[in-house]
Amino acid sequence: MALDSKIPQGPLHDKWSSYKDHCKLVNPANKRKMQIIVVGSGLAGASAAASLGELGYQVKVFCFQDSPRRAHSIAAQGGINAAKNYQNDGDSVYRMFYDTIKGGDYRSREANVYRLAEVSGHVIDQCVAQGVPFAREYGGLLSNRSFGGTQVQRTFYAAGQTGQQLLIGAYQALERQVALGNVWMYARHEMLDIVNIDGKCRGIIVRDLITGELERYSAHAVLLCTGGYSGVFFLSTNALGCNVTAIWKAHKKGAYFGNPCFTQIHPTCIPVAGDHQSKLTMMSESLRNDGRIWVPKKPGEARKANEIPEADRDYYLERRYPAFGNLVPRDVASRAAKERCDAGYGVGSSKQAVYLDYADAINRYGRIECNKLKIQQPTAEEIRHRGMAVVKEKYGNLFDMYKGITGENPYEVPMRIYPAVHYTMGGLWVNYELMSTVKGLYVLGEANFSDNGANRLGANALLQALADGYFVIPYTVGNYLADEISTPVPPVSHPAFEEAEKNVSNHINRLMNIKGAQSVLSFHKKLGKIMWDKCGMSRNAQGLQQAIQDVKQVKQEFWQDLRIPGKINELNPELEKAHRVADFIELAELICVDALHRNESAGGHFREEFQTPDGEAVRNDAQYMHVAAWEYKGDHEWELHKEELKYEEVKASQRSYQ
Repeated sequence: MALDSKIPQGPLHDKWSSYKDHCKLVNPANKRKMQIIVVGSGLAGASAAASLGELGYQVKVFCFQDSPRRAHSIAAQGGINAAKNYQNDGDSVYRMFYDTIKGGDYRSREANVYRLAEVSGHVIDQCVAQGVPFAREYGGLLSNRSFGGTQVQRTFYAAGQTGQQLLIGAYQALERQVALGNVWMYARHEMLDIVNIDGKCRGIIVRDLITGELERYSAHAVLLCTGGYSGVFFLSTNALGCNVTAIWKAHKKGAYFGNPCFTQIHPTCIPVAGDHQSKLTMMSESLRNDGRIWVPKKPGEARKANEIPEADRDYYLERRYPAFGNLVPRDVASRAAKERCDAGYGVGSSKQAVYLDYADAINRYGRIECNKLKIQQPTAEEIRHRGMAVVKEKYGNLFDMYKGITGENPYEVPMRIYPAVHYTMGGLWVNYELMSTVKGLYVLGEANFSDNGANRLGANALLQALADGYFVIPYTVGNYLADEISTPVPPVSHPAFEEAEKNVSNHINRLMNIKGAQSVLSFHKKLGKIMWDKCGMSRNAQGLQQAIQDVKQVKQEFWQDLRIPGKINELNPELEKAHRVADFIELAELICVDALHRNESAGGHFREEFQTPDGEAVRNDAQYMHVAAWEYKGDHEWELHKEELKYEEVKASQRSYQ
């Protein structure tokens, strides 16, 4: 199957407007006859369902949580980007587009990225209209701060709870449609397969997680808004429930998987404390806005952080990347931290951490406050007191969270941070309309591959989810459904539904009948260690080849020695986890296959064989300036399809943040 990205003709800045001007429409009376399924109720799913319900479509929303408000979008901390240029610092739609293309190391589609930047301002307007309590300046104007990979302030935020506040806004819009009868909400239901009829996605099979019963639902189109797959590494900043099952089942039914090896490591996370942990905690990238990152200049330094004088500190990001300093993109900052720790400059008991220090910021803000209050010759304590108050207002909940986890007061001593798995740029391949290679199956937000290339810039995840849901899918799904208005929704008694349900039932029975000795958790940990060690922050051919064999061995053991307590037709969390880990194991092999295929370093994909003498990534544009879209052909078998990336507005060059 040839890949057709369906990018509109014409100048880049006119493509989205041209698409909206010429796409097919569905009139209001016909919209009421059309049924759409949305899987996932985070920012992408909730915003899409609310928008489509508002238009008059009949929408069914499914989530495995007990409420849409439990979606992992709620965990996002730092902010959401938009090219509003409120700070008058030179920002624009084009500059945001360029920053995102460059930040992704020239491995994303120009048209999709420009559209993201173009609608970003509308997303902020929508959220403000919903009552999202963005931070504001003294005069009442919306406040902005900086994030990595930019030299402007374009990030809107609500303290360190931006994701939560945005999700509440989307949730309110969603619940309004539920009350009006346009949206039906199915909580505690997990999608376990899609149903294709005559080459089009026409429904899903779900499991009621309370009763264990399998259920069938049909529709004219299906939207997957289920997030990313960082859980394949076991230890990540994602919630334990985050999984790949929905998009993996779709992949095995014909949806190509795009760039699976493009996974992101977040540079500012609380370091691993021991084998008892089941997840890691991110400290928002917004902390790099004011904090300074450093390590001792002396390897194996034994002194405490506050005992090390300035002359003995190495602010290595500021030294290596003076133009961007501590605000380099995440992949660059993560590798730099790893390099320092590997060279013996790490701090803390594990020596696998660097310092994130707010002493300078507290002093700077304190002096500003004293000047505003016309305090002459303030004491050091006065400066510190007032500076701490400003920092607390900006980042207080993040500081409290750090103290609660580590027992250390970040107002008094620097935080200790280290990179951790956080986000996945890869996902199901979609065209400009967000449709996968299965007709009628759309993929939104982090679940698709489309906007972030090989490395996502901070604060673009929330933006992409809401842009896809509020402003893209209402147009693109209508363009498809306009040709389906005379097509009735297939009955769930259709043979395709019966076959899909039977296959899901057989899969469940197979899992339950293994009756081995090892828990789901033990297999997940084994898989995560393989992936982190051999396909994590850095990779090489030998390690990836070994990882593929190791993953196959884990898969074999899983299907021979897994033990799931309980029964099928009841609430059974271990059975839920078994489904998800089985899919993670299969995905892990594809990630390693993709990473082995891509003989270059690009963004978060860092192959040790392809780097400069200074340790920077070296791309191979001649051979790998494409999206790697993998088609499932059977167990351990995939066929590679390529979507060539063409850059007309920007020139692909070696990234430099110096």
